[in-house]
Amino acid sequence: MHSGDKLEVSFLTWNIYLGSDFTPLINATPEQIPERVTQSFRLFLATNFPVRAKAIAKEIEAKKPDLIGLQEAVRWELIIPAFGTVTYDFIEILLEELEKRGLDYKVAAKNEGLERELPDSNGNLVRFLDRDAILVRKDSDFKIIRRQEANFQTNLIVPIGGQPVTILRGWSSIDVKQDRHVFRMINTHLEPAVEAIRNAQANEMIQGPANTQLPVIITGDLNATPNSTTYHLFIHAGFQDVWNQVGEGPGFTAHQNPDLLNAASLLNRRIDYILFKNGWKPIEAERIGESQKDRTKTGLWPSDHAGVSARLKVTIYDDGEDNPSCST
Repeated sequence: MHSGDKLEVSFLTWNIYLGSDFTPLINATPEQIPERVTQSFRLFLATNFPVRAKAIAKEIEAKKPDLIGLQEAVRWELIIPAFGTVTYDFIEILLEELEKRGLDYKVAAKNEGLERELPDSNGNLVRFLDRDAILVRKDSDFKIIRRQEANFQTNLIVPIGGQPVTILRGWSSIDVKQDRHVFRMINTHLEPAVEAIRNAQANEMIQGPANTQLPVIITGDLNATPNSTTYHLFIHAGFQDVWNQVGEGPGFTAHQNPDLLNAASLLNRRIDYILFKNGWKPIEAERIGESQKDRTKTGLWPSDHAGVSARLKVTIYDDGEDNPSCST
């Protein structure tokens, strides 16, 4: 094994917000479900992802990251009898907006989580699919040589309409090769409501895809502040926090109001991260989508989260084999 050249890579992580609030559905009776589904879907329409995608694409254009970790890159469907299905695919909508700006990205990996179909009060069905995704810029020299996509074994279960519903979450990862040099990127969205479940999900990642000798990056909404147990699980596993190394200020990333129309920013917690280990050296880190100038023409914040972008260098080692040896 001999030393290779230093490689510089740019990353972006952003929870782009599913556009609604499902809290009223929890503990709702079967009779209450249709009206509450209608309320949730109307909020989704009001937060107007096609418009927000333009603002998100503008921020991505300013950074042109090599790799992007997206959380809540969801798909909504309104199924109207005798008419058809209206689909809002966040990934497709965002890729189209990026392409309009001359940026060509593709989906490198994607994990699917919670999927549910419920009736609304208008005689329609609303179908929802939660997804997280990794995007790679097509004009980069990176080759994806391995991808992994999995759901967590431990997930939150809540009652909806008298039935237990698993809020399924997970992670995806890619091994990226340039020439004979390889690194791993993992993207995830951890459970926000219950710390014990969140910690179990973090440990699944640490013992799974993050258990490697490769240079590794984790992007994601960890739903955990820097003083939390979840955060320190990653730190004790050898990860470092890009923002702590090169970010300026507190770096708050969450949360704006569910309708995205709060006049002043309400970001007051840092829960979105780019973590690294095994040879990376951070160069710079910035938040995006957090200032008044980033809002849409209709006043919407791009998301209820700010994104985090970073550039890092890494000395990568060539083991003389086409495929990296790792413990996962």
